Amino acid sequence: MAPLTTPLYKIPESVLVVIHTPALDVLLIRRADADEFWQSVTGSKDTADEPVALTAAREVAEETGIDCGPGTALASQLRDWRLQNVYDIYPRWRGRYAPGVTRNTEHLFGLCVPERIVPVLSPREHTAWQWLPYRDAADACFSPSNAEAILLLPQFAR
Repeated sequence: MAPLTTPLYKIPESVLVVIHTPALDVLLIRRADADEFWQSVTGSKDTADEPVALTAAREVAEETGIDCGPGTALASQLRDWRLQNVYDIYPRWRGRYAPGVTRNTEHLFGLCVPERIVPVLSPREHTAWQWLPYRDAADACFSPSNAEAILLLPQFAR
């Protein structure tokens, strides 16, 4: 069997996971490569055929240490909102994608945790975290699509 290799380019299909409490407090994490950028968990598929729900659970675990994968206590709390954003990839990150790729499709998820959990960050990806009420979290996001997703939280958290 051939060894697994990291793809040369990122796949332009990703997830955005809004981690929140029942009280609608939202976890934001600060990017290591852009210190002023606060965001929800995001990440691209590892392979073209990876199911987006598995991408979401994998990215949550990698970026926060919160395990919501199949068979865990939080698995049922990871919800696919069945919404997608299609947006232009920021020029500063376009080099991570194949030549000519300029747009990304992002699948929206929510993850309800019982309380404000202290995340375990991957320092290579994120340098700080904060829990904020959802409206304040939306205001703090650098990405308009992330802010819009957070503002949808009350209708999906029911």
